[in-house]
Amino acid sequence: MKKLFAILLAAALFASPSAALASDSGEAETTQETAAPAETPLSEIPAKSGVLMDAATGTVLFEKEAHTPMAPASITKIMTMLLVMEEIQAGNLTMQDRVTCSANAASMGGTQIWLKEGEQMTVQELMKATAVASANDAAMALAEHVGGGSEEAFVERMNARAAELGMNDTLFCNPTGLDAEGHVSSAYDVALMSRALLQFPEITQFTTIWMDSLREGRTELVNTNKLVRFYKGCTGLKTGTTSDAGSCVSASAARGKLHLISVVMGCRTSAERFSSARQLLDYGFSHYTMFETSVSKEQFTPVKVKHGVLPEVSVEVDASSSVILEKGREKLVAEEITLEPEVEAPVEPGQVLGRVRLMLEGEELASFEIRAAEKVERMTFGRAFGMLFERMAGL
Repeated sequence: MKKLFAILLAAALFASPSAALASDSGEAETTQETAAPAETPLSEIPAKSGVLMDAATGTVLFEKEAHTPMAPASITKIMTMLLVMEEIQAGNLTMQDRVTCSANAASMGGTQIWLKEGEQMTVQELMKATAVASANDAAMALAEHVGGGSEEAFVERMNARAAELGMNDTLFCNPTGLDAEGHVSSAYDVALMSRALLQFPEITQFTTIWMDSLREGRTELVNTNKLVRFYKGCTGLKTGTTSDAGSCVSASAARGKLHLISVVMGCRTSAERFSSARQLLDYGFSHYTMFETSVSKEQFTPVKVKHGVLPEVSVEVDASSSVILEKGREKLVAEEITLEPEVEAPVEPGQVLGRVRLMLEGEELASFEIRAAEKVERMTFGRAFGMLFERMAGL
């Protein structure tokens, strides 16, 4: 019966233009589709703030009031999930670990999976509930588990990690995103933590789920992010809706070698947040491409060595990097190479002998060091005599 209800709910949410969506705080919101026309300037998207960022390089491709602190609603849970993933990476947690729900977690309200005090679920199940259904009780249970039983300790870790990521517009007061005085972030900061979360490719096993279930099918989950189903290449990431925040979303999508993050905050309706996020992503995929460097050590001749036991030293360069460019400008990229014609011995492996700069109309896109690939000792009288003796002995 619950499965039938979930299917009917999903159909109502995304087939009917005037359907009501349950927000992350438990409130209802209208979803009347009022998508902005394709010709609408990006600066006029119906969002108070927004950012379009390249996930690989962190390059900002568009911004609107990007550093304005605002209530972030449940996109807060991106940081909650990030800390969980980092705990797993550190070996302190596994997806199969069991988490016991506290009275505090069970009392969260808003969007939830109706956890009961003392009920146990695996980290994997709670991550699924957090990512797909934006369940406040699941997010709190995870936070308390990672925080050693303390929500406050986990929030301290959230803010410490935010500072490490350069999220200077952010202060977290809880791991769920429920409205709280002083709980703020910005579109730019949300993009930063979204980018950090996407460094874990396995997170998309949760964020790309459209419909799933828990408790052996008794609890149905429908993703709050409609772009997962309706936007090509969508990889997530997280929605948020409260009375203070309005409708927000951090939407990520990958096409070819390009992976983009579109964050919009402060929209009036769910339809506006998705149309705004979609417009930013469309703009990014239609206007930008990923340019991969092709510099190799084979294109450089060895550098002469003065007073060395060898007359020259071979060089190496690690130019494995990517740069995001506007489409059509790839052929304008030029290499500027600076390389010492001669170097004084001794030469140490890794010693910098030059630099390759990738330039585009006077702007440096990337820079790579040209380094010595081997050691070359300085020639001394004693060493020269020894080498001469070895040659004569060989004769």
